Amino acid sequence: MKLFTAAQIRTWDAYTITQEPIASIALMERASAALVRWWVTHYNTANPVLVVAGMGNNGGDGLAVARMLRQRGYAVSVWIVAHSAQGSPDWQINARRWQELDALHWVYQVTDLPTPPPHTLLVDALLGSGLNRPAEGLLADTIRWMNESGLPIISVDIASGLQAEGLGKTAEAIIRPQHTLTLQTPKLAMLLPDNELFVGKWHCLDIGLHPEYSCQTESPYHVLTDADIAPWWHKRALFSHKGTYGHALLIAGSKGKIGAAALAAEACLRAGVGLLTVHLPACGLLPLQTQLPEVMISPDEAEDCWQHPPDTQVYKAIAIGPGLGQAAETLNALEAFLSKPNLPPLVLDADALNLLAQKPTLLTQLPPYSILTPHPKEFERLAGKSTDSLERLNRLCYFAKTYQAIVLLKGRHTAIATPQGQLWFNNTGNPGMATAGSGDVLTGIITALLAQGYSPMRAACLGVYVHGAAGDAAAQQLGQAALLASDIISATARVFKQAYNG
Repeated sequence: MKLFTAAQIRTWDAYTITQEPIASIALMERASAALVRWWVTHYNTANPVLVVAGMGNNGGDGLAVARMLRQRGYAVSVWIVAHSAQGSPDWQINARRWQELDALHWVYQVTDLPTPPPHTLLVDALLGSGLNRPAEGLLADTIRWMNESGLPIISVDIASGLQAEGLGKTAEAIIRPQHTLTLQTPKLAMLLPDNELFVGKWHCLDIGLHPEYSCQTESPYHVLTDADIAPWWHKRALFSHKGTYGHALLIAGSKGKIGAAALAAEACLRAGVGLLTVHLPACGLLPLQTQLPEVMISPDEAEDCWQHPPDTQVYKAIAIGPGLGQAAETLNALEAFLSKPNLPPLVLDADALNLLAQKPTLLTQLPPYSILTPHPKEFERLAGKSTDSLERLNRLCYFAKTYQAIVLLKGRHTAIATPQGQLWFNNTGNPGMATAGSGDVLTGIITALLAQGYSPMRAACLGVYVHGAAGDAAAQQLGQAALLASDIISATARVFKQAYNG
């Protein structure tokens, strides 16, 4: 799913109005109906609803939602913040429609706002995605009043005061919603870690904007969805064999960290690789062979850490990093390994990334379209510090282009940057996956997909999506706090079964 700027979304609205064709007030009615459909599946009529609306089209949406909820038996009141001389044309129509049911309450100063009864739900319909400057004056006072009320807030399209492509730097003048009901497509701001307080849980509601506009309009930003990845899956042929699905090499482990190698290896097997060889120090030979009899092992001559690069001729995919350690001998081994000719795209994670950060010149030796999987601190070591998450996102895109790599910046919405300037955000996963070994599992999944012949971009995107979906499945069964990395591996089987049978 493409992400568009606020300006592009306004153009999309206009395109829909002219091409469908549909009147703008009818399009507003359709959007509001989508909001109400979500509402009635989440809240019953026992909760009073207080709509706080501005005088633009976001406020018009709020008025239409209020009317539709009232017609469904909800106790709704509407308070209009008088921040403009008059409302937008569609706002005026919906104001008249509401007044056929009840009075409008006007807010000229923040003390005009009521004291809501207990269990009231607040609807934030003050300011929409077209905002291009911080909220001020009465609007800012109203936002503070809503935030300080202690009541759940549901924002229409975007939290009032938050700019669609920006960061919430004036935090006291931005709504802190429990839910954001965003229309047609998420906004970039909703995917940035710095804006967590100003998003809550977002839900994307289809309001039927004309699909031709999305097809014809370019955007560097995408959110991964089931619809995006469904055509990417390779079906398994009846006459296939283990060689059909690739032979992968995993270079991992050091004394005390053999578990990381085991997790990555088991995840790689579970993700469908045909054959897997693990190169690890001699101390890990017996534990890994005992735990995973399906794995072939290439023991390093050294006892405690990787020191001798293995032969690479037979492998379709190679991953380096889980539990590798950062010994000087291991850095030397990595440097010697990268000097080998005709390497396939690599998957580099964990200590492999930390070793690259120690010797950045090695970045220029990576095979094109190698996949790097840093968390924010590892990325900072590679690319330098950023002042905020938006600057870090820009650095991510620049880094991927500079080194012709696929770079995954791990987080709540893992961002996958390509050398062509495309950025894919993942929306699967949960906080329970913030646990030791989770990244090793991701490395194993991506490596398996790469070995099976998926392109590096698709292997990265599918790997992140599957990893998060498996984490969600495991958390649904076990809860988030108790989640282990091995639980993600177990749940991966269910995700792949659904993907191949869906």
